[in-house]
Amino acid sequence: MLKTSDFRYQLPAELIAQHPLPRRDASRLMVLDRATDLLEHRRFTDIVDYLHAGDVLVANDSRVLPARLYGRKQATGGRVELLLLERLDDVRWHALAGGRRLNVGVKIELLDHDELPAPLTALITAVLDGPLREIEFDGQPDSALEQLGHTPLPPYIHAPLDDPERYQTIYARPAGSAAAPTAGLHFTPELLLSLRERRVLFETVTLHVGLDTFRPVEARQVSDHIIHSEWATLSPATARRINEAKLAGGRII
Repeated sequence: MLKTSDFRYQLPAELIAQHPLPRRDASRLMVLDRATDLLEHRRFTDIVDYLHAGDVLVANDSRVLPARLYGRKQATGGRVELLLLERLDDVRWHALAGGRRLNVGVKIELLDHDELPAPLTALITAVLDGPLREIEFDGQPDSALEQLGHTPLPPYIHAPLDDPERYQTIYARPAGSAAAPTAGLHFTPELLLSLRERRVLFETVTLHVGLDTFRPVEARQVSDHIIHSEWATLSPATARRINEAKLAGGRII
């Protein structure tokens, strides 16, 4: 039985890139040949050498919400951090909440990027598992997120994000993720055009990345870890094209 301790390894901090490369597709690409067990170190642009005509490249087109909000408790001024995870309706969300004594009934004044009070408040309406809370805004937050929200970077990235679009894929469309579908961050328009010229098909599905991206694995046995659900959609037209390509002998990547 697998234990979470089996996956522990040392990763020197200096090997964790804090800034993206100027060119997305210049990142490194490690290739494992399953037939020979040969390892190669390439560049991401070389991915075109491993995809064939008739293959289907399926990408997640979810867009990252500027879902990290900062504020203070109206009653005491205590600092609060909210990470919006799941929309329940127009004004209610599930969110990870950071701060002290964030109980039901606590009202939070939200702050803009200049640390000034914003015309939007949030009320804690339910205490859920661990730091998870149900919150209710006193208005629809969608339009305010661009002015108030911050891109929710992974905890191992400490440098500020100069250009929030670098934490989006170039084909991101419907907003809803709490973190980027990072496997697609390295694609460029030129690279997708090169794949199309090689008759590699490109399809998208939408999967909004949620809570489990940020929740640490605390169970000792891997099988005991509880995985939360995430919202996803696959259109009938996309499903049909994927099935047709597979029947024709193409690979689904």
